[in-house]
Amino acid sequence: MDGRGAPQNVARAQRRPESFYADQALAERAVGMASPLIESAMRDKRHGDSGFLHVVVMNPGLGPADSRFEDAILYEHSFGDRSKWDADYQAFARAKTEVAWRHQRDSHAVQALQPHRLANGETTLWGSVWVDGIVVGASGAFAPFDEAYSGVVAMCLRALAKQRAEENAKALFLR
Repeated sequence: MDGRGAPQNVARAQRRPESFYADQALAERAVGMASPLIESAMRDKRHGDSGFLHVVVMNPGLGPADSRFEDAILYEHSFGDRSKWDADYQAFARAKTEVAWRHQRDSHAVQALQPHRLANGETTLWGSVWVDGIVVGASGAFAPFDEAYSGVVAMCLRALAKQRAEENAKALFLR
């Protein structure tokens, strides 16, 4: 409180609103959990014919009002030998992820249902998800499977974060 009885929010305003539970190590674990499914599915040409995939996981505590897109990337992972890529799957995955992050919706939902929200320079590709504030995007497979792999990673991250929260259930404040 200041001298007039008004609360002071200076310290709170200076803190970055990063996720307490979903950190880089947890995002890496989520991708690791999803990896057997992704690697198995990548061998089936009906799901994608590149043989490569790039995944981008955003920090759930940082949205467009809090951060630049690049600064909110929590973790990235590539499947397959990057030296043999026939396209820039990282750039495509980031572009898809940015659409979901900025609009707080799966990129397909934006493309199909709200194209009027797209801005100059945004991609028309889809394959990223927004699940309860967790944003994950992928590129390298066919769009429905990029979306599926993104969704699996997002759900794994959500489960791992819930597990961490349960382990910390008695805490009154997160520190």
